[in-house]
Formats: sequence, structure tokens, C-alpha cells
Amino acid sequence: MGGVSNATPSPLPAADRPEAAARLREALLAASFTADGLLDLLGAPAYAALARSETVPALRATRGDSPLELLVRLFLLQQPVPHARVTEVLPVDACVDGGWLARVGTADVAATVDVRPYGGPDGEDWFIVSDLGCAVGGAGGIGSRDEGVVLGVGGASTTLAGITVRTPVEAALDLGTGSGIQALHAARHATRVTATDLNPRALHITALTLALSGAPAADLREGSLYGPVRDDETFDLIVSNPPFVISPGARLTYRDGGMGGDDLCRSLVQGAGERLREGGFAQFLANWQHVEGEEWQDRLRSWVPRGCDAWIVQREVQDVTQYAELWLRDAGDHRDDPAEYRARYDAWLDEFEARKVRAVGFGWITLRRTGSAEPVITVEEWPHPVEQPLGETIRAHFDRLDHLRAHDDAALLAGHFRLVAEVVQEQVGLPGAEDPEHVVLRQHRGMRRATKVDTVGAGFAGVCDGSLSAGRILDAIAQLVGEDPVLLRDRTPAQIRLLVEQGFLEPV
Repeated sequence: MGGVSNATPSPLPAADRPEAAARLREALLAASFTADGLLDLLGAPAYAALARSETVPALRATRGDSPLELLVRLFLLQQPVPHARVTEVLPVDACVDGGWLARVGTADVAATVDVRPYGGPDGEDWFIVSDLGCAVGGAGGIGSRDEGVVLGVGGASTTLAGITVRTPVEAALDLGTGSGIQALHAARHATRVTATDLNPRALHITALTLALSGAPAADLREGSLYGPVRDDETFDLIVSNPPFVISPGARLTYRDGGMGGDDLCRSLVQGAGERLREGGFAQFLANWQHVEGEEWQDRLRSWVPRGCDAWIVQREVQDVTQYAELWLRDAGDHRDDPAEYRARYDAWLDEFEARKVRAVGFGWITLRRTGSAEPVITVEEWPHPVEQPLGETIRAHFDRLDHLRAHDDAALLAGHFRLVAEVVQEQVGLPGAEDPEHVVLRQHRGMRRATKVDTVGAGFAGVCDGSLSAGRILDAIAQLVGEDPVLLRDRTPAQIRLLVEQGFLEPV
């Protein structure tokens, strides 16, 4: 909803009262206060508006007196509601005693925290708790470093949740847990979840999120970066949606890391290597600087710890003016005194100029601990639409790296491959031309990549169904096009490797 700057956060519900959270959860579910229930009640436009912190459409849609409308006004729109009416829907006394509700005057009650329904990947009914007015991550003008308010689910949170590899693991670590969404997801497939945050209020809210969602409790630890992690601790999965904004100073705890430039993101990535178990994944959202005289790809390669494969995807780039304006608006500074706004804008540009930064990139960083003597680091730009969730796509990418690393060209030609599902071929050229200028293979799933291939590559991919070895397919193609099969076998493995690496072909 709206911002709550210059306001002290309200007292939180008790985190050691699981029975109160359980009773509240039961009542919320009984009233269909779920992601699906909200969509049915509000309709798609008002529901989408809520995700943009716009409440007017939802207020208009909840002018009735049904239990669900009452709960939306109470927990999502922060409206006081009549005590007498709430007692028909919620265990009011238990909620007041547990701190979830507070009495307002003699006749009303109000929520002490924002509670937003959130649908889990397998249809689970979860609830994300956050500070009042902070349900949407990045809502403008929220709080200050001293206030330490905790935001709910934003686009960055759901992006990280979607790209995370979801295989059963023993131990997972969520660094900078915030409202606990990553810990909640990890609890589905990790035996033990550790969640850390510099802000003790965030740890308290994470405990509430887990309890209200019916998830197991996590091991909650206060501290910065890897500080709360013991020297002998390792994990199968590390995730972090850190305060990655590159800013002068650290006014806003939820977004500003407090280190110079992109040092916080670099420290997170570099520190993951020694804390990952063999085969374990570390996955981060991050910002990075584009510095004059330096290739941004080289900058990011230097972050990757030894002994780790890496796949780094730059999703967006903004010049320094766009970047400064985005985050000044996020903080609500554009609504302040114009002279103060200009001074803050100047401070951002001064900082970038001093560091010779011309742009800032945003994207995903995935590491995997490998025993290979030759780790593979892939750094690429892919600003195009993708299909979330991508966790399985990312896991499969590293599996294919292992296969390619273990097979020389001779072994590759002896292997069998299959064209993945929903790949189509497009031929590009002038109308009426006998032959296309080039052929493009395009994925309709996962990363939705497109790659140019020659006629041999297109023909090879088109007949890969796992039945014939790559070498035998090339021999048949050589006979069809009248080419020397030995020469074709010599020049084609590089193209096969690219098609496998990019996910067009999979080893059988």
C-alpha cells in the first residue's frame, strides 16, 4: 500500500505464540483469504493494482460485508473494522492477545501487521507478513535506516524464488531474509533452513511468516553477510536478495547495502564458495557497476570464487541518471523539497563520477560448487522475456556443462541427443528466395533462447530423437549434401556443443 515514512513501526505480534498463529491461519483459510480467493473477489485489475501499491480499486471492490471483504480491508488495506463483526470471522481475543490485532477506540480493531496471501509453487496457501503499508517490496518512501521497517513481496523476491534450484537438500541458507519469502520456499525442500538478517525486526517477521504459513521454524540469526555463519558450516543451497542498490550512503536498510559501489554484492558472491558443499548452489540477485575502461563481464568473472562454475545473466542496464532517478523515486524523494531532491540527485551522480561508473547492470548470479579442475564461467546478457519458474532450467544448464566437460569431440560424436520440447525452426530471407539467408532455432520454454544455425546444424537438430549417434547423423547429412563426412565430423562438434550448452539439445 502507501508509504509510511517518518513513522515508527508498530509493535509486532508475538513470535513465540504458535497457537495464535495457527488459529489465525485456520480462520483466514476458512474465509478464503488466499491468493485465489483474492483474485476471485477483487478481479484481475484490482488484484494487479494491489501489487503496484494502489489500493483504490481494492477499496471499491470491498464495500460489502462478507468475511473475505472484511479481512481484505483489515489486513491488506489497513482499515479499522468493527469488533463485533470481526468476532464472527476471527478468534479476536486470541489475535489481540497474540498481537496480530489491536483495539481501536471502543468499537473497532485494526491489524498490527500487513498479511498478504501468497500462493506456493504447488498450490500451497501461504501468508507473507510485513510492516503496515509495506506489503509490496520497493513501495516509495518507506522508512529510514533507523526505523528498519520490513517490506513484503516485490518483483525481486519473486524473481529469486523463481530462479532458485529446487532439489531436496539437507541445509539451506537465506542471507538477508527480510520478510522470509526465500526461507519459506526453502522449507519445502530443505531439511534445515537458516535465515539471517542484520535487522532483528526482519527475523521476527520471518518467524511470523513461517508460522502463519504453516511451515517449519527456521534457525534465525542476526548479523551481516556471512557473519552469523560458523566457520565449519556449509550448505547445499545459499540464496540472497540482498540490499543491492548502489547508492551514496545507506539511508534505507531494506535496499542500501552500506558498502561502497557494488562491494556488497561482490562480497556475497566471493564468500559463497567456501560455504557451499560439493554440488551445492548459491543464487543471488545483484547490481554491478559498468566502469570506464573495464568490460563488465570481466568484472563479474573476477567475483566468482575458486572451485565454482558460474552462470551470470545480465537482465537490464541503466545509465547512471536513469538509475539514480529510479531509486530516488523509490525512496519518495521526488515528493520532497525540490532543492533537497536536486542535492540528493547530485550526490548520486558525484558518487558515480568518482568511481568512473557509466551504467549499472542488474541480473542473476548462480554458482555451483564443482570438483572439476576447470570450472566454467558463463557471463551473458539476456534482456528478453523468460518463462518462470527457471529453477529446473538452471539446474539442467549445469548438468549439461558436466556432460560437455566430460566428453571430448570423439565422445560427443559417439553420443546420442534429443531435441528438447517446443523448439521451432524459423527461416529468414527474402520472399521467393530459393534458400534462406539464415536459419534460427527458437525455444518456447525456459530461457526462450534463439540461435542462428547453418543448414547442417538445423538438419542435425531436426533429426535428433535419441535413436542415432551424433556421428551417424552427420554421416547421413554428408551423404545428402555431398560433403566429405570426415570434414563434416571435424567442423560440427563446436556447433553441437553450443546447442547443448544453450539447451536446444539434451544428452540421452
